[in-house]
Amino acid sequence: MTTTETPGDAAGWYDPESTLQIRVPVVRGPQPAPGYTFDEITRADWVLGRVPDRGWSPEPGRRRTWVSRALLACLLLVQALLSLRLHNSAFEDEALYVYAGHAMIGHLFHGMPEYGGFASYFSGSPALYPVLAAWVDSAAGLTGVRLMSLAFMLGSTGLLHSFTRRLFNERTALLAAGVFAVTQSTLFLGNFATYDAMALFLLALTAWILVRVAPGHWALPLAAAPVAALTVGVKYASALYLPTVALLLVLVAHERLGGREALRRCAVFTAGVCLLLGAGLLTTDYLEAIRSTTTERAHGTASLGQLLWDCARWGGLLFALAGLGTVLYTRRAGLGEVPGRVWAAPPRRWRLALGILLTGTALLAPAYQIHLQTSISLHKHIGYGLLFAAPMAGVGLNRLMGAHFRFPQVVIAVGVLALTFGMSQSAQNYGVWPDTSRLVPELAKNVRPGQKWLGQPHEGPVYYLTGRGLTDYTLWTSIYYIDYTGRGGRHLGGPEGYRAAIDDGWFDGVVLDWSDQPGEIQALIRDEMRSSGRYRLATALIYRTSVGAGHFEIWLPLRAAPASPA
Repeated sequence: MTTTETPGDAAGWYDPESTLQIRVPVVRGPQPAPGYTFDEITRADWVLGRVPDRGWSPEPGRRRTWVSRALLACLLLVQALLSLRLHNSAFEDEALYVYAGHAMIGHLFHGMPEYGGFASYFSGSPALYPVLAAWVDSAAGLTGVRLMSLAFMLGSTGLLHSFTRRLFNERTALLAAGVFAVTQSTLFLGNFATYDAMALFLLALTAWILVRVAPGHWALPLAAAPVAALTVGVKYASALYLPTVALLLVLVAHERLGGREALRRCAVFTAGVCLLLGAGLLTTDYLEAIRSTTTERAHGTASLGQLLWDCARWGGLLFALAGLGTVLYTRRAGLGEVPGRVWAAPPRRWRLALGILLTGTALLAPAYQIHLQTSISLHKHIGYGLLFAAPMAGVGLNRLMGAHFRFPQVVIAVGVLALTFGMSQSAQNYGVWPDTSRLVPELAKNVRPGQKWLGQPHEGPVYYLTGRGLTDYTLWTSIYYIDYTGRGGRHLGGPEGYRAAIDDGWFDGVVLDWSDQPGEIQALIRDEMRSSGRYRLATALIYRTSVGAGHFEIWLPLRAAPASPA
């Protein structure tokens, strides 16, 4: 066997008596670039220069800050579009709060007598959010009030991003804001005209102020005290989250200044909030409403299994990410992306305490409603705790993605899952109540000023009819309460009151919402309408919701002439 060199870049061994030719590649050194020689190439041309320290600095530079803000703006745009895609007529709570606001404006600013007794059963002060909502309604209608809720929810997401960035970094803050922005409660409240969006914004603002001022002067936490007290005034149940923001202040101040200074700041903040809330309770009559709607609320009949399932599907994904973030953050403070450098990290106990505090807050609303055995408004209330669990969820997503964006596909998959859940669940919850867009024109044909009506629903239709000057809330009776003065001057309530009023022909019209599972009072009213001989069924309108189907019934007195066609 002889050896020959084959043409090209590789040499091999060749056996003329064999058909097998083995080629062994020859390793050659680097070749000079065209037009250069090896003498002209220095070692500096082959070695990367030193990366400046500012490239690894934990403090954001100007470029990094603007990139983060641009991404946050994109997230807020997506959140706004997903909330605005929801459509339905006014829900009974939306209509009631706007009406209460108009009544309070007339009482506070125009000397009109106070009526409605809102302070006795509202779960928030009727002089705060309802007045603001009524003022916006006068200028822009229900759409304007819902847009105000959207502004509050966008502000909550922005504040969440800001205080998460101060606790961790920009990437974690963006991930936390992203996963919170697409939860069903965030999307739902962004187009729902109740006080929840405002209360959530004020709660986020309180947390942001305390995280920002914690390392500063000991008196600065007093700046958050009025905001925290206003949050409780807007919605009484918000007080459930004040211990969380107070402990968050303690942790942030302790990490920077030590235990004594942290407790000092917490005491100042707590004293300020207690003084303001105490003054509010002493100067108003809201204590009974707080008891009936919050602290001593009546228990329901919802099963434990159903409540746990609702909590899991509405907040389980974010909570699981927050739990993962707590575990990983406790084990290791950072991702170790900085080569050859170790930054000072908070102690492990501090990291564990922060994770448990933020993640555990997500359990407050579910635990309270499980205690009450009620699912009413759970899809809204669960969002309060998710606001605080979102930073740890951002940590969990950040760790799943890894250093230098090593596994972005994991975050994309989780994001798609969260987006799918949020869109489908918010659409379902927004379609629970029936659309009254067909009912209102039918009522407008029959309702006349001064007439007395019985209705369920009545808040939404009356809201639209009041704008046309056809009626007002004082002329309507709901299926939840009646005080009817019957023959002989007897005051009748409950089933007896409804039966007597219908038999006497006291109502000028009745609206019934008849579904597959009617309530006891609805069934009583319908049976009485049929048997009294005083009313006739004038109109039946079929509707469909996200949970079933039903129809509206409009009953008119027999003496009334048939409605003319539109």
